[in-house]
Amino acid sequence: MSGHSSQKTVGALPDTTVESPFVPVVLTWLVWSLFAASIVALAARVRFGGGWEISGVIVVDGLTVLLWAVVTSFSGIVHSYSRRYMAGSAHETRFFVATFGFTVIVMGLVAADHLVLFALLWLAMGLSMAKLIGIVDGWKQARAASAVAAKYFVASSALLGVALATLWWMTGATSVSGVAAATETLGGPLWLLAAGALVLAAMIQSALVPFHGWLLSSMTAPTPASALMHAGFVNAGGILLTRFAPVVTVDTTLMLAIVVIGAASALLGKLLKSVQPGVKSMLGSSTVGQMGFMIMQVGLGFFGAAITHLILHGFYKAYQFLNAGEQIERTSPTGGTKRATGPIGVAATLLTATAGGALFAVLTGKGTSLDSGLLLALFVVLATLHAARSAIQHISLPSTVRYAAVPLAFFPAIIVYALVYTAISSVLAELPVVAAPTELTVFHALVAVAFLAAYLAIETGVHERSQRLYVALLNASQPDSSTVLTTTENYNEY
Repeated sequence: MSGHSSQKTVGALPDTTVESPFVPVVLTWLVWSLFAASIVALAARVRFGGGWEISGVIVVDGLTVLLWAVVTSFSGIVHSYSRRYMAGSAHETRFFVATFGFTVIVMGLVAADHLVLFALLWLAMGLSMAKLIGIVDGWKQARAASAVAAKYFVASSALLGVALATLWWMTGATSVSGVAAATETLGGPLWLLAAGALVLAAMIQSALVPFHGWLLSSMTAPTPASALMHAGFVNAGGILLTRFAPVVTVDTTLMLAIVVIGAASALLGKLLKSVQPGVKSMLGSSTVGQMGFMIMQVGLGFFGAAITHLILHGFYKAYQFLNAGEQIERTSPTGGTKRATGPIGVAATLLTATAGGALFAVLTGKGTSLDSGLLLALFVVLATLHAARSAIQHISLPSTVRYAAVPLAFFPAIIVYALVYTAISSVLAELPVVAAPTELTVFHALVAVAFLAAYLAIETGVHERSQRLYVALLNASQPDSSTVLTTTENYNEY
């Protein structure tokens, strides 16, 4: 017997209009005002072009105004949601101040041009997020999680400091734009030190394997803070590598290494998700995998695709976290609704995925020549394959209707994705590097074949046959022991 609880809520929800603290109200209105201003700035950028800068200090370009609009929209949603979520909490005002402060810091970071300013804001962003993770100061596990995250973020900032100092030493430039203009001086061991430090800093901030521990230990954060973290903060790695694209694209070997790093995290994130017992931990592991895909796009030389990915993933993950409570249902162990696919379903899935990749290639021009664009189109095929297979297995419709509905649903989605990607790339057109596809090599082919084989094995459940692998994944996804709540008596919000 299976079923769902009909009871949706317990008691009355808080009324945020009654005796609502002054600070949350003001900051919520202020962040939405910043969103409106960002939309105006983005529209002006698209309509009139050009930019604004304080030479050597800040630059407001296409990437800046685009990310301003995205960050303030995420933050506005989180602020509005938190008016009810945090109502009555002893930490309500402090939470809103920290969240708004984080928003302002990120807005400053994406506009920063001076190397020192960029480094300081990167550090401030990390420490601000660590504060949100441990906002409940009466909870020792929250304090421990905050300390764990802070250690990772300080390490990321130290690596960024090494990279920026090395780039300054090599080029004599004190700004991001100055470094980008002096790429002809880059090369050799010092360049490798700087580029490697940049990649490592991005990996830590984006919680790529093996630096995913801080993310899976951060479940003490209030759900709105988790939404902001997974929708915005982890994207900083992709933004960092996009800002310093002229540095990391100097050598194709490094770019291939970035592809391998991203591929490993994408696959391991998918595997880690399969052994998680909780909704938030599943979403966290999913983020690890999605950030891997983002970094893979960077390694393929498609920085516009990476920015598109982080934006769309951000909106999706923010929704998933803020809707996490709805996913917790009382269902019996035999209450699953997964349906067997069958030969016709397999054929429909494969045809939809292949046609989807071809459609993306036609609309964007990526994948129509023998370069890394082929692998970008392959990602679209795999993403469509996964989504189409899931839809066929779970949609409650007759088989023939399901098989026909899948392409009708996914082709428009791929068209929208291609149009969004094209639009975002046009906004980023004045960046030093937006797309730098590399020639395909034997190593690219080996990586692609290995990734495809592992991905299909995971999709078909081959990995589930190994108990040793299950235990290894379970161990690899364990949060820091000091952050685990073992008894409810250890929790004290007040």
